[in-house]
Amino acid sequence: MDNEYKSLMEERQAHIRLSVQDGAKYAILPGDPGRIDHIKKFLSDAKELQYNREMRSASGYYKGIKVLAVSTGMGGASTGIAVEELHNIGVEYMIRIGSCGALDSSLHLGELVLVNGAVRDDGASKAYIEPIYPAIPDTRLLMATIRAAEEKGFPFHIGKARSHDSFYTDREDAIDAYWSAKGILGADMETAALFTIGALRGVKCASILNTVVEFEADLKQNINDYVDGESIVKQGEENEIIAALEAFVIQNNTNN
Repeated sequence: MDNEYKSLMEERQAHIRLSVQDGAKYAILPGDPGRIDHIKKFLSDAKELQYNREMRSASGYYKGIKVLAVSTGMGGASTGIAVEELHNIGVEYMIRIGSCGALDSSLHLGELVLVNGAVRDDGASKAYIEPIYPAIPDTRLLMATIRAAEEKGFPFHIGKARSHDSFYTDREDAIDAYWSAKGILGADMETAALFTIGALRGVKCASILNTVVEFEADLKQNINDYVDGESIVKQGEENEIIAALEAFVIQNNTNN
């Protein structure tokens, strides 16, 4: 191994602190660093890699496929950094597993939203390209998540999400009502940045969201139930992890 190639392999990205040596074709992206522990339970030969700021990482194997698990923190800005740096070390497929607040009364706690498009109501994606550029998943990877959810019998919906930057603006109720009336299923903070930046970098992305707050329900109570592990949303979290990992298997088999 010549010195230039060795240096490239060992060079760590500034924020995720991973190098090409740590890379994998597939990465599952939770927002919460604590969710890495939940993902590791489904991986063989799982090992911790790095933990810098909100970005914690681990790797392992699922049905023979190497998978990275990297937390992105809260919001599109940190998600965008993770997408860029994972792309730099060779990741080709990324699936976000996150939480969402329902904007449709048909969504119930623990049910999944397989996102087929996102409203770019965030700042990170707009920093890259004009707002008219669409935030959509890779079609085949979305289809793989649908197939995985169907085969596992998980309760899920397919539809659009709105990505935003704050829970605490002065118009939250009015904003939620507006987008609900436009057919948006749920709200998160990261999907639009993932789809937009991933597409611009040639990364194939998808997003699976677990409903942790029902539409017009009490936000504080639902969030507390989620954190304390007293709600069905914990099952939803497990379902989205399995759906993402199974989607990677489906995608990998298709590629081969």
